[in-house]
Amino acid sequence: MSTPNTVGDAIVETLIQQGVSAVYGVISIHNLPIADAIGRHEALRFVPARGEAGAVTMADAHGRQRGLGVALTSTGAGAGNAVGALLEALNAGAPLLHITGQVERDYLGRESGFIHETQDQIGFLRACSKRAYSAHTAEQVVPVLRRAMRDAMTPPMGPVSVEIPIDLQGATIESQPLGYAVARAAAPTFDEGGFASLVERLQQARRPLLWVGGGALQAGDAVRRLADAGLPVISSTHGRGILADSHPRSLRAFHNAAAVEELLAQSDLLIVAGSKLRSNETKTFTLPLPRPLVQIDIDPAACHRTYLVDDFLEGDCTEVLEALAERFETTRLGDDDYDTEVVRAVAEAERALRQQMGPYAELCDALRRALPCDGILVRDITMSGSTWGSRLFPIETPNTNVHSLAGAIGMGLPMAIGSAVAKPTCKVVGLVGDGGLMLGVGELATMVQENLDMTLIVMNDGGYGVMRGIQRNYFSDRQYYNELLTPSFTMLADAMGLPHWHLSSADEAARVLQDAVAHAGPALVEVDMASFGELAFAGPPQKKLY
Repeated sequence: MSTPNTVGDAIVETLIQQGVSAVYGVISIHNLPIADAIGRHEALRFVPARGEAGAVTMADAHGRQRGLGVALTSTGAGAGNAVGALLEALNAGAPLLHITGQVERDYLGRESGFIHETQDQIGFLRACSKRAYSAHTAEQVVPVLRRAMRDAMTPPMGPVSVEIPIDLQGATIESQPLGYAVARAAAPTFDEGGFASLVERLQQARRPLLWVGGGALQAGDAVRRLADAGLPVISSTHGRGILADSHPRSLRAFHNAAAVEELLAQSDLLIVAGSKLRSNETKTFTLPLPRPLVQIDIDPAACHRTYLVDDFLEGDCTEVLEALAERFETTRLGDDDYDTEVVRAVAEAERALRQQMGPYAELCDALRRALPCDGILVRDITMSGSTWGSRLFPIETPNTNVHSLAGAIGMGLPMAIGSAVAKPTCKVVGLVGDGGLMLGVGELATMVQENLDMTLIVMNDGGYGVMRGIQRNYFSDRQYYNELLTPSFTMLADAMGLPHWHLSSADEAARVLQDAVAHAGPALVEVDMASFGELAFAGPPQKKLY
């Protein structure tokens, strides 16, 4: 590899040494030296998004799949466009490096009207990132970048922003990047006394339960071994696949199903590993949870954050659960009656959900048959995403059900793009609504230009279906601002040379989805929900407007 001669070259070689394979971004006068260096290094792919929000969201999804995502934005308003996407990555704990430009150092803070200048850029980046750093000298850029990558990858993970003034990016330097990758900081060793107490509680429990979240995504083997020993497992939506849905002791993500609530009421121990117990999964923290409640989390501030706990064990969820699995490998947890109740609760929860969904249950089943077992479903915040996409669609492995944790619409398409770039051998399906898609419809061009092996399913109900349901719940007969002018997405696909299908009934679902998903390369399916049938609303529970 050639000796770097500019800061831009040093940045690129540092990313390559880290194993980064792609950078998502929007080229600008204030990041041009870095973009130019990427263009001169064949080992690094640049994915040109149509907006900074899309670029950062793509990098977020890439990080969830591959361990670190990288986005490049311009400064000022360009960096500001990325704020919502950074907040999503922060909510999801996604390992993400956000590199942004900055105006020349001589003009910083002078409010002189310098192009792209903004007041206190580092301030708003700190507000929406896990950390944010400024580089002040050419020689400092790579060390700051390495620190940022370590911070991003160290649990609790999250986005880290680095601003680099434009006069530094093109500066000539003699120093070379260090010849080794950055490792995440070591996790704290969990307390042996606290672990012994947890073991004792589990030994004494007759009907224990394990609730896993995104902090336990790497603990799949340990969770499976504990389930094999008799411990039923319920997951957050972010934790889907940590235990395969097909496992007989998986309660999947049916937290708000009546039958599963009954099972929770019978439990005499709940272990929560790496989950925030989010509001939409706990009826805004009113869902009665079993006692005693023991929480495992690498972040000590997680203790009592949403529910008061009886015990808290600080540590890496993977290490703690592996130690538990080893301790109970040959022990029978629970009893045969408990197993029967778990199977019954799941069957009843699924039956009720299928009844609510009507013809859309057939759409879900058809997509599962069409998508290969290692395929990835990426879903936006839509009624379809929060019902069958979140809970009914079977998931067997972690990070194959990707969605927004912050709850903002519009992220489904760029998340699907980032997943498809990160996992080129896996088929990706994006599930979006027409309203959300219009927030970043330009990224359709990114999908086509990059020739990604992904199918985008657009659930078109002519507006904000979720808001129609919420307004109906609160105001009965009053509806405002949720009917939107919606284009023909198949005609839009035509304009981009994108293969497309139109789906208007459950009878066509199997054939259309099989053909679309089997197509090698980008494709689009538009579902006409008015013709397909009604999807009964299931909105956020326990929300108070006044």
